[in-house]
Amino acid sequence: MKKILNDPFAYVDETLEGLCLAFPQYYERAGTGGRVVKRPGPARAGKVGLVSGGGSGHLPIFTGYVGTGLLDACAIGEVFASPSVEQMVDAMRAANGGAGVLRLYGNYGGDVMNFDMAGEMMEMEDVPSTSVKLADDVASAPPAEAAKRRGVAGMIFAYKIAGAAAEAGKNLAEVTRIAQAAADACRTVGVALTPCTVPQAGRPTFTIGDDEMEIGMGIHGEPGVRRGKLRPADEIAKEMLDMLLADRAIHAGDRVSVLVNSLGATPAEELLILYRQVHARLTGLGATIVMPLVGRYACSMEMTGVSFTIIKLDAELEGLLKAPADCAFWRV
Repeated sequence: MKKILNDPFAYVDETLEGLCLAFPQYYERAGTGGRVVKRPGPARAGKVGLVSGGGSGHLPIFTGYVGTGLLDACAIGEVFASPSVEQMVDAMRAANGGAGVLRLYGNYGGDVMNFDMAGEMMEMEDVPSTSVKLADDVASAPPAEAAKRRGVAGMIFAYKIAGAAAEAGKNLAEVTRIAQAAADACRTVGVALTPCTVPQAGRPTFTIGDDEMEIGMGIHGEPGVRRGKLRPADEIAKEMLDMLLADRAIHAGDRVSVLVNSLGATPAEELLILYRQVHARLTGLGATIVMPLVGRYACSMEMTGVSFTIIKLDAELEGLLKAPADCAFWRV
């Protein structure tokens, strides 16, 4: 393992300490052991609280998207590990402004179980709570079993759209409906070229040949659908788009937003080479691309790879996507 760190077991806490010291206008720590990141100051009275959570190792997601028009608070676990129930409860308490709290998170077993328990505990404190799970990874299950899919970079769009709805003063039922609509509209697929190393483990999460790539690999190194030789960027983009469009067709007149996302080590230049093909393919179908995102939005430590996310927009979702938002890693 070759990383810039101190004690591997202090990795998460030192990361959060640095995050809040670097960007105090956006973030402060709270909760059990400081494992909650929240907006500075008290929750806004009368606003629906929006919380998320998940394992470390994915910055900017999850904690980075705490901010105006985005999340109110986020619980964070060890690298690639779910936060505890207590930490999720702390995040919900921090986000509670008296109008209820929406839990918005990825479809992973530990996150689902712990957030469900946290919601039940908050109900006992007379805090109404709802839940929306992201399940946008088309490689992780077929359409007939879409509820089993992993939640990946589509969470970026869900955070933004649900956060804008909450910021606008919509009630808990409306924010939940909108968040679910955003989640349902997202489709994502990824490709990995290298593994990453979890500091506490000290070894790569998987092995792959120097001349190989894996299509459909998850953000924790979960297996994809095919491993083969590394191919030119245009061919990689075509295969990824084929998978997305087979799952959710795009037609002339559709309005979509797209995310071309680095999984950690892929540089901006290579993302832009890929985006050429995304743009050509979607506009060639007659679709209009709205507010495309190209960069590092949801990572897997230092993994070399990329994910594509497409969200099909209606007028409501598009308006909320374009609404103002502000955090250390994204400003609209």
